[in-house]
Amino acid sequence: MSANLAAIFYARQAGAGAKPAIVWNDAPLIDYAGLPLMAGRYRAALAALGVKRGDRVIVKTDNSPAFVYTYLAVLAAGAVFVPMNAAYTAAEVALLIEDADPVLLIHASATPVPDEAAAPVRRMTLEPDGTGSLPALALTLEPDLAVETVEEGDLAAILFTSGTTGRSKGAMLTHGNLSSNVAALNEAWRFSPEDSILHALPLFHAHGLFVALHLALYNACTLVMLQKFSAEQVIAKLGRVSVFMGVPTYYARLLADEAFDRAACASIRLFVSGSAPLLPSVFDAFEARTGHRILERYGMTEALMITSNRYEQEGRIAGTVGFPLPGVSLDIVDADRRALPPGEVGEIEIKGPNLCAGYWRRPEATAESFHPDGFFRTGDTGFKDSEGRVSIAGRSKDLIISGGFNVYPAEVEIALAEVEGVVDVAVFGVPHPDFGEAVVAAVIVDREDFDVTKLETAAGAGLARFKQPKAIHVLAELPRNAMGKIMKSELRKRYAGTFTA
Repeated sequence: MSANLAAIFYARQAGAGAKPAIVWNDAPLIDYAGLPLMAGRYRAALAALGVKRGDRVIVKTDNSPAFVYTYLAVLAAGAVFVPMNAAYTAAEVALLIEDADPVLLIHASATPVPDEAAAPVRRMTLEPDGTGSLPALALTLEPDLAVETVEEGDLAAILFTSGTTGRSKGAMLTHGNLSSNVAALNEAWRFSPEDSILHALPLFHAHGLFVALHLALYNACTLVMLQKFSAEQVIAKLGRVSVFMGVPTYYARLLADEAFDRAACASIRLFVSGSAPLLPSVFDAFEARTGHRILERYGMTEALMITSNRYEQEGRIAGTVGFPLPGVSLDIVDADRRALPPGEVGEIEIKGPNLCAGYWRRPEATAESFHPDGFFRTGDTGFKDSEGRVSIAGRSKDLIISGGFNVYPAEVEIALAEVEGVVDVAVFGVPHPDFGEAVVAAVIVDREDFDVTKLETAAGAGLARFKQPKAIHVLAELPRNAMGKIMKSELRKRYAGTFTA
């Protein structure tokens, strides 16, 4: 059998027939008998536009069924899918077009894209009609049901990293990377065709595309899809599904809505969180409100999903990301790559069939991140407990060295988040003339008369003096990227002069 992921999906969907594949705008839109036919029309449209095996196709839109059809069509054609954040500016898009060298840019008509002089590439929109509409073209063509035969090592997708510390790098993900990871998640999270998934994550991100969507297609699950996350819409639709996946911000917003209670999620068997750290306070509040423990996992663009807490409720531990998935090796090492004992923080290195083939046209970056033995430097720090359960301490670049002592932001964030009234918290380091770096906290609170001294008291009671914040800022909101991950680089810039100005 071909290693093409589309072929794997279609083989596993055989027999699903009239079962709804996608529910959109509160109504079943297409069933599993019709899904390969619709994707085949899009495959025919791509061929008419000159897309061939190995060509890159960039897609820059919000969630829609047409996004799913396009993705399956690109896979079936043996081309390379390059999803792009729909919020990127025209200048950012131009840089990624220069890097990816695509033959086709598919975008929403309202989203910013560079003019053709700045980025000469053929364009189509994903609107259902109008000039240059890919869906309109597809519906004029007979389905091309052929699926290109590929090997596991053939390229399926390029996902560009966020580029917060420099120009983005494109992680090259193969058909084998994608198929091995969905199979591992399927086993770990006990998916079956009986499941249905409420999908509110952006499809341009690995979490939405390679976790939620893949598990639905792999099991012929019904996918109840939203264009974007809305707490009100999610609460209204949770009763129709068995699984919901989100980022920590989603769960905090659900908890802020009084309509979210045990009755609203009575049909759910699994809540999954990832893409950013889930505060133990949110974990505990969610369990108290719903009776569910959120299952937290750990992943990254270059390796998809890496670890997961255990499926059993009692195996889901707040503040941890669980154990390596089947087939994945994970080591905690010091600067000389010596394995560290349980409890000691070090850099996380990984290896496995999920690990990308390197960075697109960036051999130097690939050599810098991949060791000769095949292990990958994640840039994250963490530790294992005596059972091998992994906890993330933070990004290596987020490590604070204050007065010669290492401060891991996650430890301070957990301590501050326990204070009543704290909604969210970010801890980061800024220059200090005496200590080199000082610990600083930015918090969101739920009341105007919040007493900041409570945070100082909590830090003093639970943290060594060198770990305690030397400044605390109460903010209306924290800077975040599209997946809700706090952008600490922005906070470091904002408060860089706190002690040195």
